[in-house]
Amino acid sequence: MSGKFITIEGIEGVGKTTNINFIEQYLRQAGKDILLTREPGGTVIGEKIRALLLDAKQAHIEDDAELLMMFAARAQHLAELIKPALEENKWVICDRFTDATYAYQGGGRGIAFERIAQLEQWVQGELRPDVTLLLDLPVQQGLERAGQRSEPDRFEREKTEFFERVRRAYLDMARAEPQRYRMIDASVALTEVQAQVQTILDELLAA
Repeated sequence: MSGKFITIEGIEGVGKTTNINFIEQYLRQAGKDILLTREPGGTVIGEKIRALLLDAKQAHIEDDAELLMMFAARAQHLAELIKPALEENKWVICDRFTDATYAYQGGGRGIAFERIAQLEQWVQGELRPDVTLLLDLPVQQGLERAGQRSEPDRFEREKTEFFERVRRAYLDMARAEPQRYRMIDASVALTEVQAQVQTILDELLAA
C-alpha cells in the first residue's frame, strides 16, 4: 500500500481547517491522489450524526451515547470512504480521528481509555493513522480564536477546564507515541506553522 493515512488533531482554534487546505494543496502538487474528509462526518450518515453531536440545543446527550455515536459515524466512514481510498493507494487526510475521541470523550468527559480502546479495536481492527499532526497551542489562545469565527457549537460551549483536559490528553498521547505523532506549535504566525507542516510533509514524501 503506497497511500498514507494522515490525521490532523488539536483543540478548538488551532487552525486545522487552514492547515488542512495547505496540506491538501501541497500533496496534490506533489502528484498525490487525495481523499480529504473529516470526523465525525465524511459520509451522509456521518454528517447527520455530526449535526446532532454539534447541535448546541442538544445539551443533554449522555457521555456514553456521545461516545457510541462517534464510533457509529467512524464505522460508516471507514467502510464507505477511508478503507476503499487506502486500498486505491490514495493519501487520506482526515480532520480528526480516534485520537479526538480519546482526547474529548476520554480526557474531556472522563470516559476510561480502556473502554474507548475496546471500541477502537472493534471498529478499526489494526488500522491506525500513519502519521498524526497535532496542532498545539494554549487553550485560552485557541478559544479566543474560535470565538471570532461563529456561534459556538455544543462542544465549544464547554468550560475552559474541559479543554485543558482535552489538550492534556492530546499531549500525553503525543508523548506516548512519538513515532506517529508530529507536534506543531500552532501559537506562532501562520507562515511559521506551515513551514513546520511542510517539513513533515517533505519527510513523508521522501519516505
